[in-house]
Amino acid sequence: MKKRAIWTLVLPLTLLAFTIDTSYEEEIKQWHQRREADLKKEEGWLNLAGLFWLNEGENTFGGSDKNAIVFPAEHSDANLGKIILKNGTVTVETLPGAPVFAGDAPVQKLQIFPYTDKPTVLRHQSLRWFVIQRGDKYAIRLRDLESPALTEFKGIDTYPINPDWRVKAKFVPTPGKKIAITDITGRVSDQDSPGKLVFLVNGKEQSLEATGDLTHLHFVFADQTNKHDTYGGGRFLDAPGPNKDGVTYLDFNKATNPPCAFTPYATCPTPPKANKLAVAITAGEKRYGDH
Repeated sequence: MKKRAIWTLVLPLTLLAFTIDTSYEEEIKQWHQRREADLKKEEGWLNLAGLFWLNEGENTFGGSDKNAIVFPAEHSDANLGKIILKNGTVTVETLPGAPVFAGDAPVQKLQIFPYTDKPTVLRHQSLRWFVIQRGDKYAIRLRDLESPALTEFKGIDTYPINPDWRVKAKFVPTPGKKIAITDITGRVSDQDSPGKLVFLVNGKEQSLEATGDLTHLHFVFADQTNKHDTYGGGRFLDAPGPNKDGVTYLDFNKATNPPCAFTPYATCPTPPKANKLAVAITAGEKRYGDH
């Protein structure tokens, strides 16, 4: 009778543990499916088809290689007009009859930067473009809704889901601190850091400095897998802000590739020195493509 009572107790506990692990694994799988779906959206990273830095003055654009800004010839008329940069203001002027639209309205002359709320997106055939600013430089970011990188996307390889990589972390506030973040173009920006997270990997203390705010922490980090299995420029990770006890969780199963892993036309931040870990984080997304 005693043995039977012990088995009666152990079996439900075993089933409970299995249910919890299965539930967590399903949660991460669904999260990753949403992640891949976001990449394929019009606002995602897979359809980027060009990044063109503007020169002060007139910049002609279209599918002809005689333009200053050369759009994919198979998806663009040869000559569409000119994009004019003057003292931080960007205006587009199209050639008569050129089928360029802002929403459903044809464009002849239109200021597209600076904008009030969100970027003014122009369209022509399958192409979409708008202005971005990096420091004192301005560029046209081009999307192609028929880009091969989008149509041929088959998903992102990941490490096996392992709940052990959901790590408890202690938040250490650093009020007033700024982190120097360098992007792949070499530009440096000082970003506010609300604090750092301190946690253990294989019994050894590690830490990551955050950007963002106390409700949403963001990390650009590097680790020893970058040399072989994951993107060489590091990965991204987000975490909720700390609770009242100063505790949160880093779920490395949700570590993602930066946009530059998918396209050469992004301007990604690189990991700050303090976020280069001397351990291998064998969780999350693996290397994608050749970028």
